[in-house]
Amino acid sequence: MKKYFIIGGIVLSLIIGGLFLGNFLRVKFAKIELVLVDDLTVEFLSDAKVSDFIESINGEIIDDKKIDTTKVGEQKIEFEYINDDGIKLKCSYNIEVVDVTPPLVWLNNSYNVTVGSTVSLVDDVLCGDDYDPNPVCEVIGEYNMNEAGSYDLVYKATDSSGNVTEHEFTLNVREPSSGGGSSSSSRTRTDFADVIREYKNENTEIGIDVSRWQGDIDFEELKNAGVEFIIIRVGTADGIGGDYVLDSKFKQNIEGANKVGIPVGIYFYSYADTKERAVADANWILEQIEGYEVDLPIAFDWENWSFYNDFNLSFFGLTDMASSFLNVFEDAGYEGMLYSSKTYLERIWLDTNYPIWLAHYTSQTNYEGDFDFWQICNNGRVDGIDGDVDINIRYLSTE
Repeated sequence: MKKYFIIGGIVLSLIIGGLFLGNFLRVKFAKIELVLVDDLTVEFLSDAKVSDFIESINGEIIDDKKIDTTKVGEQKIEFEYINDDGIKLKCSYNIEVVDVTPPLVWLNNSYNVTVGSTVSLVDDVLCGDDYDPNPVCEVIGEYNMNEAGSYDLVYKATDSSGNVTEHEFTLNVREPSSGGGSSSSSRTRTDFADVIREYKNENTEIGIDVSRWQGDIDFEELKNAGVEFIIIRVGTADGIGGDYVLDSKFKQNIEGANKVGIPVGIYFYSYADTKERAVADANWILEQIEGYEVDLPIAFDWENWSFYNDFNLSFFGLTDMASSFLNVFEDAGYEGMLYSSKTYLERIWLDTNYPIWLAHYTSQTNYEGDFDFWQICNNGRVDGIDGDVDINIRYLSTE
């Protein structure tokens, strides 16, 4: 009996081995007919999938997956397909991800300073790139900050892919003005009630955003005035890498809004310069809002454009950092959104796949992108607040 089982085991092993060898030989000698397209390059951040680079193949791709185009350089694309004989095969080809977008130089045709200015033209002008976090920025031409006059110069920016932007401008070095100039104490105000009359309908809500700058707020009066939501500043950081600073009116504001039943959103003024710091910011915010009612989105508010060059961030890096911040809230069961003005949304921010809180102080925005909230002004007046306040419109889903 023992000998029988040994022989049986040998026979079974031979059968399995034969099947394995047969399948191996079947795959090894399977027919592969793959023809690639002539151009195997794809632009940085383009939407591309495996089949986009295949002109013809003798079979069907199993997973026509999206290709990662977030890194410039050569990339090996591996995939599986079933050929016309029903054999599952592995295949690969190489592509090149390229950056063809020149850097952005945010500069008008003239730049004015006073005699003796110590400003650095290279550092003071926003010079950024979609991919390169540190494009080479330089000012070409001769000028003297200590001598009044006009100097024709060129601001040149070169990214790591060799894309170049050259912007001609005139540096005007002027003597300090001795005149005091005229000023007016009058300022246009936007009344909350007027915004309601103009923009309120079945698909909108009218609200405000507040911080310590609005002082002590009477939330009962806000509600009676028709405020339908409020976005509250939770805090900020003390500069790049600095300690967290809780808005001095945050607890008072969120408790007041919760008490009278005004729906609350949150915003955080960020100085984040890395994804890790952005995630840390988000986790700090989660600690501050624990126990409060937060029904509206939590906004990433990053506005450090006047010293953008100090952050060493590409536009992709900046946007990816914002997404990392907002992902924390998505995972925690909250909503997230990106706050920014129209100009920066159009010229710098890439798509975060999160809702937009648009800042554009006008009666009719011409921003062409999608947005869920619109900050329509910063000179609003409403009962319950002494002084100016930002007024916002929320667009409700019609689905």
